[in-house]
Amino acid sequence: MSAPVFSNHGCRLNMYETEAMKDLAAQAGLTDAVVVNTCAVTAEAVRKARKDIRRLARENPGKPVIVTGCAAQTEPETFAAMPEVTRVIGNSEKMQPETWAGMAPDLIGATERVQVDDIMSVRETAGHLIDGFGTRSRAYVQVQNGCDHRCTFCIIPFGRGNSRSVPAGVVVEQIARLVGQGYNEVVLTGVDLTSWGADLPGEPRLGDLVRRILKLTAVPRLRISSIDSIEADPALMDAIADEDRLMPHLHLSLQHGSDLILKRMKRRHLRGDAIAFCTEARRLRPDMTFGADIIAGFPTETETHFADSLRLVEDCDLTWLHVFPYSARKGTPAARMPAVDGAAIKDRAARLRAAGDSAVQRHLAAQSGRSHDVLMESPRMGRTAQFAEVHFASDRPEGQVVRTTITGHDGAHLTAA
Repeated sequence: MSAPVFSNHGCRLNMYETEAMKDLAAQAGLTDAVVVNTCAVTAEAVRKARKDIRRLARENPGKPVIVTGCAAQTEPETFAAMPEVTRVIGNSEKMQPETWAGMAPDLIGATERVQVDDIMSVRETAGHLIDGFGTRSRAYVQVQNGCDHRCTFCIIPFGRGNSRSVPAGVVVEQIARLVGQGYNEVVLTGVDLTSWGADLPGEPRLGDLVRRILKLTAVPRLRISSIDSIEADPALMDAIADEDRLMPHLHLSLQHGSDLILKRMKRRHLRGDAIAFCTEARRLRPDMTFGADIIAGFPTETETHFADSLRLVEDCDLTWLHVFPYSARKGTPAARMPAVDGAAIKDRAARLRAAGDSAVQRHLAAQSGRSHDVLMESPRMGRTAQFAEVHFASDRPEGQVVRTTITGHDGAHLTAA
């Protein structure tokens, strides 16, 4: 018998959970199944998940198809109606050993076809299930799940539930084990990382967790995957200033550059807050680089509003942009707001991406002749502390951090001898 086929959609957290599900399925003796872990962040993500399910069913005839993830949680009926789908399980259920035990080969047709409970009732997260995942050089560790905020465009809280934190002691133990296994970089992941600790005794903050990890483990490089800048706490800012092992790269959930649109998105910051944070973080850490999520074409967005987002790239000195053309999600307040023309959304997204490409070019050009510590992801490719990709002309030891001088760039990556 062959092992189950797993297909992952969406974020790093989903990737982490897919690895955990592989272990749970193996422990339950589940074989010859297809498991699709879906994403619900946009309507396009749901469409791609359905397309993938149909493809995998064709390529694996006779195998049961199990669908889970955020889209399965938010709209189980969509997937239950697909003739290719055998089971639909929710985001909480997919992390429970008993769910997979109930899907052993002789039971898969006998259990409840749709197993999706109220995600808002979940009070714990399953960050303890695996000791990270990733390449041989970089591991990802889940420290938080869910979100207590209700941005008007976002369906994710209804797929992930309210914010839950993995206790600091559990996180530290995991990272210590990963370092012992030879990992030179660990990335903290979650849905809303800056909310970490709010549900724990004493209500610690993300900065407290970062300080504790760096104090109690020998992790060479610690990276934070994404934060809401308005919720950055003083301890985190102190760590940015004086912890060399905390990587000088932050991905920010900015979403827009217009105060009016930010208010309509129900974000917790204004344009000036974003600029002030980036200015202060770079003052504390001059080599800091920023990535950012920005939405193009949010309902009611005018060309003037969009121009504010374009200028934000320069005003915040952003380097790595994730541009999202707005996609209405059924059940969100934004889906009921006056929509922007689809052609205008496409055009604005393209212009934002062009601005992002220019920012990357400026960053790459500025690195020529500079020395960097590069974490090798393969014999001839690694990343700087600022997450820029470096291509080497000769082999380096995979998984190690090497000191090198940048010789130039090829338009997309840095180059080194």
